Amino acid sequence: MFHSPRPLAAAQPLPVFGRAAVLEQPAPRFAVVIDLSVDVFSRRWWRGLATLGGLCAAVSLLAPSWEPLPAGPVDARSPDEAVQRQALGIAPLAAGSDTGLRMSEGPRAQLVDSAPERQLRQLTLVLSAGDDLASLLRRSGATAAEAARAALLARGAGAIPAAGTSLEVTLGAAQPSGRPIERLHYRARFDLLLTLERGDDGMLTARPTAVAIDRTPLRLRGQAGGGLYWALRAAGASPEVASDYLQAIGSTVDVGSIGPDARFELVLAQHRTASGEARTGPLLYAGLDRAAESDLELVRFPVRGRLRWVDARATTEPVSTGLLRPVDAPVTSGFGMRVHPILRFARMHRGMDFGAPTGTPIMAAADGQVVRAGWAGGYGRQVRIAHGDGLLTSYSHMSRIVAPDGGFVRRGELIGYVGSSGLSTGPHLHYEVWRNGEAVDPSGVTLVRRPALDEGLMAAVRARARMLRGH
Repeated sequence: MFHSPRPLAAAQPLPVFGRAAVLEQPAPRFAVVIDLSVDVFSRRWWRGLATLGGLCAAVSLLAPSWEPLPAGPVDARSPDEAVQRQALGIAPLAAGSDTGLRMSEGPRAQLVDSAPERQLRQLTLVLSAGDDLASLLRRSGATAAEAARAALLARGAGAIPAAGTSLEVTLGAAQPSGRPIERLHYRARFDLLLTLERGDDGMLTARPTAVAIDRTPLRLRGQAGGGLYWALRAAGASPEVASDYLQAIGSTVDVGSIGPDARFELVLAQHRTASGEARTGPLLYAGLDRAAESDLELVRFPVRGRLRWVDARATTEPVSTGLLRPVDAPVTSGFGMRVHPILRFARMHRGMDFGAPTGTPIMAAADGQVVRAGWAGGYGRQVRIAHGDGLLTSYSHMSRIVAPDGGFVRRGELIGYVGSSGLSTGPHLHYEVWRNGEAVDPSGVTLVRRPALDEGLMAAVRARARMLRGH
């Protein structure tokens, strides 16, 4: 059966051979997003522009303000709530947090007629300088009678607390006159603990407890190296101990001449408890081992009631030597008759004059005791030193005196400075030597130095040195 072709809905131009068919674009649908670069000023273009303006207006109305944000947190608490939170300490210290304030009652709080009193109060007190134990206890709430008895018991036990002592105190139930002391405990000394407790009879009793102390000395050794002081510090010596060591050996040797190969040894007193607490005491032994020169073994030892540094290697034989030149200056006038430069007549010049500028140091000519240190008329400021066996040296016209009146000085020790006090034409040192009450020529005096210690004492010094060194 033959079927005729289906008629077209509308006549469409047939494509021409060799040419592309030109098709019409379909009508655009409604769209919110419109390209404003196409069909400028058309109806569709104006609708897109209006949409864009509406969106911008909506964003400007809904956007946050341009004002700066607050720098700190906003505190929305009421004043009463802030006070209560401060009472709980819920705030940094920088903001003024307070504790211990009374808090307002909550819904479950019940009012009582009186708050119960604590039966015991435990305190930790520290004794201040200038304070005493009884006053401290009274101010802390103890009764006057209890505080006085505690102080009396401490004194009887030889355990009076020093300033800075920490005390642990337990006070009993409150009474009209105060609280009784139930217990008091503190460290009275490094080697003593004291405890005051209430006994069965109701009275306070003292119970001292000795602390075991290890008194083994502390030994420090080392090599001088580039500097003796810093070598001492590196070995563990404190600045005070290092200074004491240098002062001890400085009376015998020139510290500046000690070479880098020299080895030192120090022994310090030390107290140590079983818990590890330690306290160091004074320097007891100062040793120096020098390769090319004699060694030193200085021991701190009591001599005639005074602690002195004694060399365990020192000899007990008498030593003869001349007096030390008291000042580093030339002699301008010797011993004998001369015309006095001020009085202008011949008289005996009983000493030697050394020409030196004001402020030149003056040294003691030998070991001895200062028997005068003060003003002496025409001699001006004068120092006189007695050396034993009737020998005495005198130093006059000083600008300043250093030696203490009645004190002991060593050979070469500073005693004053050159000046021009008294009857003098200019700065100089007038130096005299007297033997058994008669003035003698200082240049011809030979001083016999007897040892300060006899053989028995020197044996004790050597034994002490061996004990401190541990062999």
